[in-house]
This record gives sequence, C-alpha cells and structure tokens, in this order.
Amino acid sequence: MKAMILAAGRGERMRPLTDHTPKPLLPVAGKPLIEHTIIQLVSAGFTDIVINHAHLGQQIEDKLSNGHHLAANISYSPEGSQALETAGGIINALPLLGKDVFLVVNGDIATDFPFAELKKISVDLAHIVLIDNPPHHTQGDFALDNAGNVTENENQRYTFSGIGLYHPDLFGKTPPGKSKLAPLLREAITAKKITGQHYSGFWMDIGTPERLQELDDRLRKA
Repeated sequence: MKAMILAAGRGERMRPLTDHTPKPLLPVAGKPLIEHTIIQLVSAGFTDIVINHAHLGQQIEDKLSNGHHLAANISYSPEGSQALETAGGIINALPLLGKDVFLVVNGDIATDFPFAELKKISVDLAHIVLIDNPPHHTQGDFALDNAGNVTENENQRYTFSGIGLYHPDLFGKTPPGKSKLAPLLREAITAKKITGQHYSGFWMDIGTPERLQELDDRLRKA
C-alpha cells in the first residue's frame, strides 16, 4: 500500500517561521517535522511515499531527495506556488498513487497511531481515523455509529485526525484543480461508503509555533 503525506500548506499560523522554510521542514528534536512521519510510515511498512508540495516545495525535495537514506522510496507531486487544497492535491497525485487503496497523512500532525493496523482494513470509498476533540476544535467533525460507519447524526462527535485510507474512486467525479476533501467525505457518508475508527492515543496538530515547541519538548524527553 502506498502512502501520501500532505505537505503543500502555506503554514500561515507558523509565520514568520514559514516565510523562508516550508512547514514540513521546521525542525523538531533535531529532525524536520516531516521526517518523523516518514520514519513512522517506513517502520509500519509503508515505504512507497508520495509527497505533494507548493510553498517553497523545492526545499522539501532538496532535503529528502529520493528518501533512500530513510529506507523509503519518495516521489513528489508539485503543485506550483498555489496549493490545490486536500482533495485537489490528492487528485493531482493519483498517477503516482495507482489504482489501489492508499493511505494519506497530514504533514502537520504528530501522533503515535499504529499505522500498520490500517493495512488490515477493508475499504469501500474511505476509512478515516477520528480522535478526541482538541481544545482548538471542541465541536468535532464526524461521529461513528455502532457498525463503525462514519456519520454526522450521532451526539458524540470526534475530530478528523488527518489520517485516512482512500480508494481512487472517491475522487472519480471531481475534476483536477483546487478542491476540498470534506464535501467528498460527506457525500460518501450519505452513501454509507465510509467507515472510521476512534483513536484515543497521542495526537497533535502542529499548527502554531507554541505547539511546535510543545512537540519538540515531548520528543526530547521521550
């Protein structure tokens, strides 16, 4: 199974750190943020990795190259200076991802989620990982019914972690260009073709300099 790391975001909330360095290359415990994710994926058996990029993206390619030094095989899906949003970025990368189900991970999260478990999941159109609502997103995004289907109708709502398995057919009706993922997920939810799971372990959205420092402190103490 191939994996894709979403790394095309501008990182506006990280400025001025991201004015000259793309967010995925910001240092955490002696390594670029994205490198921690690559190491996790490789250890879970995901060695073929696609990375999209936009803002200062060439720096990512220059730093990571083909990924062989990390025991990975990295290919790139450049989007130019203007990022294509999540769905648009995935659609742009589909020629590199193939015709089978693939894993997508946001490049600006940190987690100890056991990625290897996802290889055992049966997927219709999508399977997403939900986490407890963090302080900056208390309303949540989606819920789960008793059968493990993602829904928006339950009382207990969780936050989408930025980790998901997707079948290429999820994007089959969406033309190339800038487009968001949420509408496609909601369409799949309505069709009851998206499952999910709740993960209660460590997860962080590295969206601010303060959270970047918090992660750095956590990893250095580990």
